[in-house]
Amino acid sequence: MRIPRDISATELIASLKKLGYEVTRQKGSHIRLTTQVNGQHHITVPGHNPVKIGTLSAILSDISRHFGKPKDEIFRAIFG
Repeated sequence: MRIPRDISATELIASLKKLGYEVTRQKGSHIRLTTQVNGQHHITVPGHNPVKIGTLSAILSDISRHFGKPKDEIFRAIFG
């Protein structure tokens, strides 16, 4: 699994909708998404273009812990 280095916040948010995440609020450049799938879960995505690789990796790790699936499986579900 190779994490893309050129993904924008807009593309990431659109991709996360596949997992049931919806934008719930925004304060400045930080966008908060929430899902009710598998229990309530919140993540914050910085509104940058591109999203830094470490930030994207941390977001994917957090989502994988919430869903109880490996990070590469979450990656394929979002970007595959």
